[in-house]
Amino acid sequence: MKFVDEARIWVRSGPGGNGCISFRRERFVPRGGPDGGDGGKGGDVVLTAAPELRTLLDFKYRRHFKAERGGHGRGKQQTGRGGRDLEIRVPMGTQVYDDETGKLLYDFVEPEERFVLLEGGRGGKGNMHFATPTRQVPRFAQKGQPEKEMRIRLELKLLADAGIVGMPNAGKSTLIGRISAARPKIAEYPFTTLAPQLGVVTVAGAEPFVAAEVPGLIENAHLGSGLGLRFLKHIERTRLLVHLIDLSAPQAENPWTPYRIIRRELAEYGQGLDLKPEIVVFSKVDMPEARERIPAARMLYQERGVFPLTVSAATGEGVEDLKRALTDRLGELSEK
Repeated sequence: MKFVDEARIWVRSGPGGNGCISFRRERFVPRGGPDGGDGGKGGDVVLTAAPELRTLLDFKYRRHFKAERGGHGRGKQQTGRGGRDLEIRVPMGTQVYDDETGKLLYDFVEPEERFVLLEGGRGGKGNMHFATPTRQVPRFAQKGQPEKEMRIRLELKLLADAGIVGMPNAGKSTLIGRISAARPKIAEYPFTTLAPQLGVVTVAGAEPFVAAEVPGLIENAHLGSGLGLRFLKHIERTRLLVHLIDLSAPQAENPWTPYRIIRRELAEYGQGLDLKPEIVVFSKVDMPEARERIPAARMLYQERGVFPLTVSAATGEGVEDLKRALTDRLGELSEK
């Protein structure tokens, strides 16, 4: 499925129905008087958080949404039928902005949350409401309220407990495939992952949590290099970062270099990404180059106050320890 995380759509609520001008014309009922009914209320535009959706792809093919208008009033004091509400289902994590002002209107974080974006117009009153002792034959009725319309921008920011970050080919896809049921594309070339991947991680005796893999970051990602600028926003909501360092990569000859690059990109992007708790992981430790570099790299990191774990997602080495560390850290963060 193509991953789409931004869309602009135009929405309009339903106008209210007009009140009716009518008079009783029944046999043996002299001077029957006005009996025009009220117009029905127009339909609302309602946005709902849908747990089954993962992308805004549907809004690339349909951009205009209109709620149903209210029915007009009729004689014999009959009220017009109310217009059906228009429900628009969006993924959890969707933020709704007024496209004209940029104002945030709503943020969906719970399943089946409902937000009435636009209310339908009120139905007009029929002429039966305007009869008085001195105006017994009102030949007018009230029109229904007009519709409301606006253009909105939808922006999806994934909801996940842990975000897996690192440079391209650091082993993020292999790791999320190992710790969850996610099945991302895995290949030996940069930017294999073109969209964030979500997976549910289960640990015996603990609550499951959601991990998100973010496409590889490179230097100047915060300025638009690579895919970083587009997808960094998807780790804004995570509670914890899993920072993968591939010690087998050429740039890891100085083991601190890949860590420094990613940390700087997180800080330059802003939104508090560099302040999030993190677990640093040396990945691909089954590779000979990585295995040789582990002792010196671990000493270098520990001297700077960082205590990394070691993992090989290919062989499974250290994976259970990582899952348990993530569970324990997320539990600590929940208690704060």
